Amino acid sequence: MQQDYGTLYVVATPIGNLRDISLRALDILASVDCIAAEHIDLTRHLLSHHGIHTSLMTLHQHNEHLVAEKIANLLASNQNIALVTDAGTPCISDPGAMLIHLLRSSGHRVVPIPGPNAAICALSASGIRSNSFFFYGFLPVKSGERKRCLTSLTTFPPCTLIFYEAPHRIVECIKDMIVIFGTHRQITLARELTKVFETFHTDNLENTLQWLLADENQQKGEFVLLLPPVFEENKATLSQDVRHTVQVLMNEFPLKQAVQLAVSITGEKKKNLYAYALSIKSD
Repeated sequence: MQQDYGTLYVVATPIGNLRDISLRALDILASVDCIAAEHIDLTRHLLSHHGIHTSLMTLHQHNEHLVAEKIANLLASNQNIALVTDAGTPCISDPGAMLIHLLRSSGHRVVPIPGPNAAICALSASGIRSNSFFFYGFLPVKSGERKRCLTSLTTFPPCTLIFYEAPHRIVECIKDMIVIFGTHRQITLARELTKVFETFHTDNLENTLQWLLADENQQKGEFVLLLPPVFEENKATLSQDVRHTVQVLMNEFPLKQAVQLAVSITGEKKKNLYAYALSIKSD
């Protein structure tokens, strides 16, 4: 007879407000044999709020490999396990990917229980008009490495760039963004999402830096940084003749070919013409 195996449930939990959790997530957390949590005390607080008393084990970036083997053995004995992180969806800038890769490679069942995510939460309330976004997560801690990563993103096709940042690095991060993207690049800063001091601030990078420096309270909490694409900036800097050339070529050729021809005809930078072409298509 074929042996039955348990299931690992990847459960999203609130990023602040403890009521931001699905009914299904509560059912799973109450019914599994054990919950693997990044920090047990934080998860126990959430469980206690909802009257759940499931046993807990710790799984974080330093012990994930060892705990993964333990969880695989529990699943093999037909126990069900839930994986949670401190806040939001596991494996999104948090531990868990190694565990899930191991379990899937071994044929175990892994089921996502969707819910809160700080990046999507911030984007949904930002007012940024963009059909595409690139989620980077946390930038490197050291300024030099952070600048290199930001520089690599300057060649991306226009899209909203989304980062996470810790309170003790927010000021230095914005300073590095000014160096790479310039003072006038727009940014939306979302702080303490779903919590008492939830804040959305939209301005250019230079003014945002001054806003942070003027009030240390605005430097507290977890941050989501959103840099919208630069469609409008490129429209403003290209001459009318160049824009007309791009528009005419796009009526006759696919976007990529139209941009290549426009570069040859006008001598403008490919990055600017590509951004403008995408903005036309988006509009």
